[in-house]
Amino acid sequence: MLTAQQKSIVTATVPLLETGGEALTTHFYRIMLDEHPEVRPLFNQAHQASGEQPRALANGVLMYAKNIDRLEALGELAGQIVNKHVALQVQPEHYPIVGACLLRAIREVLGAEIATDEVIAAWGAAYGQLADILIGAEKQAYDERAEAPGGWRGARPFVVVKKEVESEEIHSFYLAPADGQPILDFKPGQYIGLRLVVDGNEIRRNYSLSAAPNGKTYRISVKRETGGLASGHLHDQVGEGSTVELFPPAGAFTLEPSDRPLVLISGGVGITPTLAMLEAALKTTRAVHFIHCARTRGVHAFRHVIDALAHKHPQLERFYCYDEVHDTQAAADAPDAVGRLDVQKLAQWLPATTRDIDAYFLGPKPFMQQVKTALRTLGVPDRQTRYEFFGPASALE
Repeated sequence: MLTAQQKSIVTATVPLLETGGEALTTHFYRIMLDEHPEVRPLFNQAHQASGEQPRALANGVLMYAKNIDRLEALGELAGQIVNKHVALQVQPEHYPIVGACLLRAIREVLGAEIATDEVIAAWGAAYGQLADILIGAEKQAYDERAEAPGGWRGARPFVVVKKEVESEEIHSFYLAPADGQPILDFKPGQYIGLRLVVDGNEIRRNYSLSAAPNGKTYRISVKRETGGLASGHLHDQVGEGSTVELFPPAGAFTLEPSDRPLVLISGGVGITPTLAMLEAALKTTRAVHFIHCARTRGVHAFRHVIDALAHKHPQLERFYCYDEVHDTQAAADAPDAVGRLDVQKLAQWLPATTRDIDAYFLGPKPFMQQVKTALRTLGVPDRQTRYEFFGPASALE
């Protein structure tokens, strides 16, 4: 139990975390991944190298420390963490490893004069409180998925029944359960955890489910990332007939029921969860504006799918924006605009009643920051906008 004195100590360390939190978490990850190979599959090494994971953890730790007396103020952050953990199958036995490495990093980075035994004890109690909250929420999520129709616990073998090229960078994988039994339903926008063995090493990744639920198969659409261990393996080594292991679907970035016009805005491979959302929305009478941004026509995935849906459903309007076009590009492949998505383009493409829409957006972080700022400028209330991160959880200002 975290005492009042320990809460005060944790709160008092917030300025130290604000100035040196990323250095601390970088050291923490180095200790943990070097000395505890059993947890390496839970972490994306590319996010370590780029600094994204340390930054995200530093942000999460800082938010927790600032709100130690009112954890409800953390808002959606705790839910995002739980969903990421569930998709990757973080288990209770992993928490003591993380806790021990975190406390050691605090002591080694801040020094024993600052990180005294009293400070370490306070942070140990604080971490224990947070771990208990997350473990309890994750157990509930695991139980719910195991007990639901078509559900399961842990890893389940799936067979690639179809592999399809969607663009110069993206392949889709249609996955059916190897046992032929029903599969768990999911909400449009959710993702699924995938376990692979690459060069003898286990890795785990989350991929958005890019097609609406059908009760028989899941579809993921994977972009080949430069130097990407998992994406490269999937593109080059995993084909039709291959078997992979999946964890049950998770994620809180889901399409919510509403009568407002729906705006789906995506950049690059951020299109994947919006496809499932679009399919679900078109089963209603809801007006939908689908806006997608890509670098070029060659990397624009699913254009033919969206065009066909727009032709079939009058309620759907679609708009494309490319960073650049080539002289050899056919007129039929031309985008609606060239350059980066900005306030002026959005003002033309959004419904006339901008304050009365629900906007969901996804893509690279700079793209999402620009979209969020533009939506605010156009008068869309923050409470009617939603977004998700592909990598470690973070925040947009």
